[in-house]
Amino acid sequence: MKNLPSLKNLHYLIHLHREQNFNRAAKACFVSQSTLSTGIQNLEELLGQQLIERDNKSFMFTATGEEVVARAQQVLTDVTDLVDLVQQQGEPMTGEVRLGCIPTIAPFLLGRLVSQCQQKYPDLNLQIKEDTTEQLLLALGEGKLDLLILALPVETHGFHTKKVGIDPFKMIVHKQYAEGLKEPVDYRSLPENSIFLLQQEHCITGHAISACKLQDNRKVHPFSATSLHTLVQMVNCKLGATFLPQMAIDSGILQGTELEALNPPGETPYRDIGIVWRQTSSRLQTFIGIGQEVEALLEIR
Repeated sequence: MKNLPSLKNLHYLIHLHREQNFNRAAKACFVSQSTLSTGIQNLEELLGQQLIERDNKSFMFTATGEEVVARAQQVLTDVTDLVDLVQQQGEPMTGEVRLGCIPTIAPFLLGRLVSQCQQKYPDLNLQIKEDTTEQLLLALGEGKLDLLILALPVETHGFHTKKVGIDPFKMIVHKQYAEGLKEPVDYRSLPENSIFLLQQEHCITGHAISACKLQDNRKVHPFSATSLHTLVQMVNCKLGATFLPQMAIDSGILQGTELEALNPPGETPYRDIGIVWRQTSSRLQTFIGIGQEVEALLEIR
């Protein structure tokens, strides 16, 4: 049998590629810089190929090095899935699950989800990460996360996806202006630059525009917010209107404001909520179980 590289040295290589700095990579691996450097050199000697071009001040990955990093990441992900498969036999709702969620869902759902899972599955440990859809999908592909909760539709790059519920949209306006608007709101009656939305990296912007049939870009203000709470404050200052998902409204995001929720155009405009996981993962029963808990929470209005 051929001599095979150690998982530890592959781990070092992946972190060096991720950090692009020997010192930071060593800290991420909880080893000394010399230990990490030696491990990578041993990997190069075993493979008989140069993976990194070095000089006194900098380094770069060779083409072979880039390929090895990509394959090493898949190897480590597969090994992790293998360990999970063995450990979870007969007890799927146990162990650690690294769960990613987008910012327009996380504050309004994850607290209740974690609390519910702690009560029903005390041996299940949910580790939470909040980030944009793009970054979460990247982390899932690299094996840093096990399961995602996202707003659909979204390009999932071949991952498995399961819809677990829907989240309706409402149009939010100041009470002072609500009386003059009929439901569903006719956007043609609104001034230009009067609708505030999130930055484009938040997928809720595209979902809201599509679901609520907002086709006239002149109505959208050039300012783009970083959070739903910022949108609420802008509208509460009588600067315009916005869209919010029902789960945010149910969680009390409008409390303490002078805002009202109106029905926008469209037949009950909404976004789909789904869970996403790698095709190679062996924890399907675990993920389906978590998805069922999310589904139950979404049905509680």
